[in-house]
Amino acid sequence: MKGNYNTLNDKYGALSNSLTASSSKVEALSSDLKKREARLKEVEDALHKRDEATNALKDKLQKALLGFQENGLTVEIKNGKVYVSLTDKLLFPSGSIVIDARGKQALEQLAIVLNKEPDINIAVEGHTDDKKVINLGQIKDNWDLSVLRSTSVCRYLTEVEKIDPHRLTATGKSQYQPVDPDNTTEARTKNRRIEIILSPKLDELYNLIKQ
Repeated sequence: MKGNYNTLNDKYGALSNSLTASSSKVEALSSDLKKREARLKEVEDALHKRDEATNALKDKLQKALLGFQENGLTVEIKNGKVYVSLTDKLLFPSGSIVIDARGKQALEQLAIVLNKEPDINIAVEGHTDDKKVINLGQIKDNWDLSVLRSTSVCRYLTEVEKIDPHRLTATGKSQYQPVDPDNTTEARTKNRRIEIILSPKLDELYNLIKQ
């Protein structure tokens, strides 16, 4: 009888210890879940702030560049970034990498907004159509033309409009990212463009995700 009592007592002790351990695990899991939920809320808040800032920037740019939108300028949001697209005829004479007077006016209005928004990174992308470059001197092909037009815009924004050059990136995409793949004059006109891609600095968001 005493042996049975001792056995039951041992089983009770083991069960009690097991319940205590399980309770501790549940508390630990609950605490971890609460931390994860809090971090997710922070990330969602940061994304919401980014989206609000992106929409506000788009509105400012549309107002500032209103006078150029009939000349092939568009402002839209894609993937959390603001894309300002300018057709080549708004910025450059045919086959040239030298920005003309109308193009400078558009970039000046753009720069007025961007100089007030120091936390916006700026990527300038040059795009061409698929026609081969002919008789443009040192410009060998569409790669050259797209890159040199991009650097012309960056140079103007930094040297004339005094935008901090650390904020800018210049790239050339040649003919390989058309907005309209059709083999028509209208499609080629759309594809010859400079895209200025504006994105908020996401250091805060990246730090939250890493935690």
